[in-house]
Amino acid sequence: MDIKLQLEGAESNLEMGSLDDRSMHEFEDESLFTPEAESEKIQRVHGLQNGSVSGDFPSSGNKILQNSVCRSIKTVVFSNKLNLLMPFGPLAIMVHNLTGHKGWVFFLSLLGITPLAERLGYATEQLTFFTGATVGGLLNATFGNATELIISIYALKSGMIRVVQLSLLGSILSNMLLVLGCAFFCGGLICCKKEQVFNKASAVVNSGLLLMAVMGLVFPAVLHYTHTEVHFGKSELALSRFSSCIMLVAYGAYLFFQLRGQTELYVPLSEDENQTGNDADHGGNHDDNEAPEISKWESLIWLAIMTAWISILSQYVVDAIEGASASWNIPISFISVILLPIVGNAAEHASAIMFAMKDKLDISLGVAIGSSTQISMFGIPFCVVIGWIMGRPMDLNFQLFETATLFITVIVVAFFLQVCTFITCMVSVLLHRVP
Repeated sequence: MDIKLQLEGAESNLEMGSLDDRSMHEFEDESLFTPEAESEKIQRVHGLQNGSVSGDFPSSGNKILQNSVCRSIKTVVFSNKLNLLMPFGPLAIMVHNLTGHKGWVFFLSLLGITPLAERLGYATEQLTFFTGATVGGLLNATFGNATELIISIYALKSGMIRVVQLSLLGSILSNMLLVLGCAFFCGGLICCKKEQVFNKASAVVNSGLLLMAVMGLVFPAVLHYTHTEVHFGKSELALSRFSSCIMLVAYGAYLFFQLRGQTELYVPLSEDENQTGNDADHGGNHDDNEAPEISKWESLIWLAIMTAWISILSQYVVDAIEGASASWNIPISFISVILLPIVGNAAEHASAIMFAMKDKLDISLGVAIGSSTQISMFGIPFCVVIGWIMGRPMDLNFQLFETATLFITVIVVAFFLQVCTFITCMVSVLLHRVP
């Protein structure tokens, strides 16, 4: 009797086990979150987008693509109030074709470029989610300076060498004084209850490169004003071209050092803290639950569109500079040093302040000082080489007053960063010693 009861219990257990196994298999088949179901879903979506699936829904791929395009346009174009200035770009082209008034063409073109420069910075910021802080800071600096470089190339083509020199000089001064100062000020206001820190290594390297660039600009000016040229005019130009080639090689070595050689030196402190927190929490969120609003390919497409549109409007800006100076009685030097850099640095200005307010001071320094380093070590020598190719006598003699101003600015910023680092170290030591 006991043996019979045990056999019946074993059969019931086997039946229950088979039912449990069958129910589990059915649950896995019906679940929407299994890896197999997810892979089939992704393949089906990709097939619809590529048009390779001829199922019951032939228009689903086009519908998904249209929804993605509409969402991207809504996010990039209609999400910022500054984009209300975008229609001034086509309006400048209309005014140029209908009236030809240089002053209004210049003014409307500047208004049209301003939101484009800001959106260029936004697309670059979205791209930093996929590249990291080091490459992101470099991309911000590169595309942030695209406006100045495009305007400089068009000005070189028109033979306006002094405009190129002053606009590049104004861009360096604007980044190092206005952009960096506003970033420190706004970051201190928002994060006043805690200490903001930055990586000393990247700041020291950028300061050294800026000093090297200033030396490259000082030598042609000294050669000119000391009247020690062997061939008047030609020696200065030859020295500028030789120095430009050396500076381009040095900047290439710096990029290799930053991106490949010693990347661990450029890991921001905030990234270290986030990585430690993620290891402790077994995978935390990225930068306080921040996520990219557009995809990587959408960012690249918008970067190409904004750069092309900026290049079109830059041509109208360069053609209307002299006319605007004559009609509005404004010196060309003021337009080149103040107005053009402010419009071109809209992306750096917005990005640096925004990152500083989010307690990402490393990226703010990478945008502001990195942009100045790129203009001085790459932008100016690149324009000299492009002028050499075009047959334009573009040199590194920025005149005595402008060169001295740049030298003093670089010294002040480098000293300020060193003092900030020293104060931070002293405060940390004192805090550790307090019981």
